[in-house]
Amino acid sequence: MRARLAGVFRSFRSYNYRVWAAGALVSNVGTWMQRAAQDWLVLTQLTHHSASAVGIVMALQFGPQFLLLPLTGFAADHFNQRKLLLVTQAGMGALALALGILTVTHLVQLWHVYVFAFLFGCATAFDSPVRQTFVAELVGDTDLANAVSLNSTSFNAARMVGPAVAGLVIASIGTGWAFVINGLSFVAVLISLTRLRVGELRTRPRAHRSGANLIGGIRYAWSRPDLRAMLVMLFLIGTFGLNFPIFVSTMAVRIFHVDARGYGLLSSIMGIGTIIGALIGAGRREMPKFESLLTSALVFGIGCTLAALAPNYWLFGAALVVIGVPALLFFNTTNSLMQLTTEPAMRGRVMALRLAVALGGTPIGAPIVGWVADSFGPRWALGIGAASGFAAALVAVLALTRTDIAGMEAQHAREASAKPG
Repeated sequence: MRARLAGVFRSFRSYNYRVWAAGALVSNVGTWMQRAAQDWLVLTQLTHHSASAVGIVMALQFGPQFLLLPLTGFAADHFNQRKLLLVTQAGMGALALALGILTVTHLVQLWHVYVFAFLFGCATAFDSPVRQTFVAELVGDTDLANAVSLNSTSFNAARMVGPAVAGLVIASIGTGWAFVINGLSFVAVLISLTRLRVGELRTRPRAHRSGANLIGGIRYAWSRPDLRAMLVMLFLIGTFGLNFPIFVSTMAVRIFHVDARGYGLLSSIMGIGTIIGALIGAGRREMPKFESLLTSALVFGIGCTLAALAPNYWLFGAALVVIGVPALLFFNTTNSLMQLTTEPAMRGRVMALRLAVALGGTPIGAPIVGWVADSFGPRWALGIGAASGFAAALVAVLALTRTDIAGMEAQHAREASAKPG
C-alpha cells in the first residue's frame, strides 16, 4: 500500500515540483473562488438570472485561446517559460484585484465584467500552454503523466474548497471580496516561481523563429490521425460539454432555488469527481491509452444525462461527481498523450492548439447553451452536454476502427523521447 501511494505521488520527489505545487494550490483556491463569484455576480446581481449573460462572459473569457493562438504557441516554444509565467501570473493577479475593488465599491457594471473576462482570457491564453509544458521542465518525461495528474488533483482539490468558501464569503461580506482574495492568492505562485532551483530545470530546446511556425504546428497535428481525432473530440466536449458555470448556476437558481452557499456547494461537489479522476490518472505507471478517451467520453455523456434528469438537489450533486471523473480523465489523457508523442520543440504549439480547440470553441457553445437554458430550461442545456460526450465517443470509435492508433502512438512516443531535450 505504501509503495502504491509512493507511486501515485512520485513527482513530489522533485524539489522544484514540490515548490511549484505548493504555490499553485493556494492560487487555484483563489481562482475557483473567483469563478464561482463571477458567475453569481452576473446571474443574480447584474442580471435577472440571465444564462445568456453568463454564456457571453464565458465566450469572452475563453475566446482568446483561439484568437491569440499564433502568438501563444509561439511564446510557449520560444520564450523562457519560468519568466513568462511570472508575467502572466502577475497580470492575472492585478486584474482580479481591480475587479474586486470595482465590486467592493459597488461601481461594477455588467460591461465591466465583460471587459475583465476578455482581459483574463488574454492572460490565460499565454499562461495555460506554458504552464502545462512547464511541468516537463520540472519533472522530465518519465514522470510527466504523473505530474499532469497531480496538477489536476491540486486544481480540483481547490475546486472542492474554492466555490464553497466563495459562497460563504459572498453571503457574509460580499461578492467583491472573493475577487480580492483571488488577487492576493497569486502572490503564492509568484513566490514559488522565484524559489525554484533554475539549474535543476530540464529545459527544452527552443524552436527556431520562423513565420511558418503556426502553420507547421497545425499541419503536424492534423497529419497524425491520433492527434486529429483527439482535437475533434476536444472540440465537441470543450464547446458543448464544458459549460458548467451555466449548467450548475442555472440548475441551482432556477430548478433547486438555493442561495449562494447552496450554489457554491454544488460547484465544490463536482470537485470530488474530478479529484477521483485525477488520482486514477496519477496512479498510472504506463503511458495512457487512446481507448481510455472512448470510455471517458461515453461516461461523460451518461453523467450529463443523469444530471439533466436529477429530481432533487442531492441527486444532481451525485451526478456532478459522476461527470467529474471522466471529464478529468479525458482531459488529462489528451494532455499526456499529446505531450509524450510530440517532438519536444513542437510541444508548445501543439499544446496551445489543444487548448485553443478545447476552450476556443466556448464562444460558439456557451452562448448557444445559455440561450437553450433561457428558452427551454437548464435540463435541456445539460442535454447538449450529454450529446457532446456521445458524439466524441463516436469519433473515438471511428478512429480506432480505421487506424492502428496504439502502434502509431508507441512509435511517436519513441521518436519524441529520442529527440534532444
